[in-house]
Amino acid sequence: MIALSLAEIAEVVGGQTHDIPDPSVQVTAPVVRDSREVEPGSLFVAFVGERADGHDFARQVVEAGAVAVLASRPVGVPAIVVEDVQTALGALARHVVRRLGATLVALTGSAGKTSTKDLIAQVLQRKAPTVFTPGSLNNEIGLPLTALTATEETRFLVLEMGARGIGHIRYLADLTPPKIGLVLNVGTAHIGEFGGREQIAQAKGELVEALPEDGAAILNADDPLVRAMAARTKAKVLFFGEADEAGVRAENVRLTDSGQPAFRLRTPSGASDVTMRLYGEHHVSNALAAAAVAHELGMSAEEIATALSEAGSLSRWRMEVTERPDGVTIVNDAYNANPESMRAALRALAAMGRGRRTWAVLGKMAELGDEALAEHDAVGRLAVRLNVGKLVAVGGREASWLQLGAYNEGSWGEESVHVSDAQAAVDLLRRELRPGDVVLVKASRSVGLESVAQALLATGAEGEVAAR
Repeated sequence: MIALSLAEIAEVVGGQTHDIPDPSVQVTAPVVRDSREVEPGSLFVAFVGERADGHDFARQVVEAGAVAVLASRPVGVPAIVVEDVQTALGALARHVVRRLGATLVALTGSAGKTSTKDLIAQVLQRKAPTVFTPGSLNNEIGLPLTALTATEETRFLVLEMGARGIGHIRYLADLTPPKIGLVLNVGTAHIGEFGGREQIAQAKGELVEALPEDGAAILNADDPLVRAMAARTKAKVLFFGEADEAGVRAENVRLTDSGQPAFRLRTPSGASDVTMRLYGEHHVSNALAAAAVAHELGMSAEEIATALSEAGSLSRWRMEVTERPDGVTIVNDAYNANPESMRAALRALAAMGRGRRTWAVLGKMAELGDEALAEHDAVGRLAVRLNVGKLVAVGGREASWLQLGAYNEGSWGEESVHVSDAQAAVDLLRRELRPGDVVLVKASRSVGLESVAQALLATGAEGEVAAR
């Protein structure tokens, strides 16, 4: 974070100083909410959560080097006391971002946000110092905390924005006003909370509405609901995708024998070849989105293609591909799941499994509301259509719908099975896996299927694995 005195911070957030002998002392290290992340010079933000109250750690964090606590009540150590900690954190982020000389890039979408954000960051880092959202910290707490890690040297700030309702992205964009706004797609993630895809589109489009006239809206030309957002912005519009109006597109798309996409990238400034390190054809669209952002920021097609070809996955449990010493390949994509990402992962599995036996270990997709049965049934059917060797549906009611969809599509006998929990899946796979098999593990985060992938990797010789 840029250095600010406690007196300046108190003024920005409208707080009162308590037990601060010297208000001129500066915050010079990250603003954190986790007491384990405190460094000398940090500001600790005390949130009251379901399991813990940050105020209880106030003395501990000051002893660890925090210069003060941002709190909602006096805590007996140096503190800036405010009425609402979350509002104050947002105000501080807004103040810092507006003092920076950085270009702010924001992105949203129903699927692929984190993977695309990681690609954008890796491309832009080749041009100038870049700060970006770690993992999926894309809400009203994670986003300002990320913004506050920027320094005077930061030139690009790449922020992922999530939404669970109308107005959420508008709020985030007000905290950190973007110059470039990217909308990837409008799918069915969280459709149970929104009520329909049109409502999701309304929420996602709040990002382009927040752009200035001299900004740029990067829109997916292949998604009608995203393409229509061009009418909702006063900024210039650059489309990416396969449609005729796409200024950034991929030609001659193919998959390598290992399932990695290769294509010729074409931008308004030229063309160049890309072979990605990531797995699955769905990453082509993510790469085009990243390329469109980079083009808008002045990078050549050759520079972009080189960066995309060398970019890897920065966030865990997202198509993490690891090969055991016995030749079994584990694809850990267990961080989260929705119908779009589930279909993309299954297609990637099918591509990676050419000539090899494939396993899809799948669990519940959360927050689908009335669409839950149909969407789980459809994913089970798709696994059969893609000739996945065996579907292992893990968990309760929703998993049974996955298995039923596969059965009704023509998966009889031993081609699909429903097991009660992650341990049952591990036991089954330990018995039946053979060298050379490819195993995809995917479900919503609440299911915790990453434990299946971790257990299977630990099953390798002496627990050693060779990561690709």
